[in-house]
Amino acid sequence: MAQSEDILVVSREDAVVTLTLNRPQRLNALSQSLLARLAEALAALKEDGTTRAMIVTGTGRGFSSGADLMEAPESGPPDLARTLRERYAPVIEGLVALPFPTIAAVNGPAAGAGMSLALACDFVIAAESAYFLQAFVNIGLVPDAGSTWFLPRLIGPVAARRMMMLGEKVSAAEAERLGLVAEVVSDAELMPRARALAERLAQGPTRALAGIKQLVQASWTNDLATQLELEAEWQGEMGHTRDFFEGVQAFAMKRPPKFEGR
Repeated sequence: MAQSEDILVVSREDAVVTLTLNRPQRLNALSQSLLARLAEALAALKEDGTTRAMIVTGTGRGFSSGADLMEAPESGPPDLARTLRERYAPVIEGLVALPFPTIAAVNGPAAGAGMSLALACDFVIAAESAYFLQAFVNIGLVPDAGSTWFLPRLIGPVAARRMMMLGEKVSAAEAERLGLVAEVVSDAELMPRARALAERLAQGPTRALAGIKQLVQASWTNDLATQLELEAEWQGEMGHTRDFFEGVQAFAMKRPPKFEGR
């Protein structure tokens, strides 16, 4: 485990990794250094071959307040386009590209790019005290860090425009109603529930779960014929995995399968 003073704490329990944003004094605002650490950690996890599920959460009373607005450039206006391309895009793309399931455990506010970070995960579990905020318009900016990609797909263009144009807080309960989050639990139950889900996913057929992630993402732009072909390609590959043979054998023997992620 990383040291507690690190701005990103990386911990592991068996095949489950937890990334904890650790800038509680700034509501885990995404500084340049924290974004760099996230990108580095995600790149390493993609290649490590042992991780089978991951949780992302924050220390203290918030998930992430988004970009660190106090981190001003030394002179002149900030180059926001460069920052997005060089800092935010690698994190969001790296998170989506991970070959195993990811869970955002949202404790408190998830605002701006912090909300984007949560939405880039496969599952979002929210504490009752959590809220979601597309804060960009409140400071004269457009949504970024993937918000304009994730939100319309998750809740539809009408609700997405409302969130992005009005810049109002959305409670955890309302987020669940809209389809932004998978479930809402009490604050005390948040991390136990996230860990239980991560452990369940980590015991699943990891390669098949990775295939589901890619197939769902591809479905947004593919026509039916293309998607059918992509399914065939993935299924052809899955048919040669050890997990498939284990699954069939377990089914025949009427016992739970013991998947290895291979």
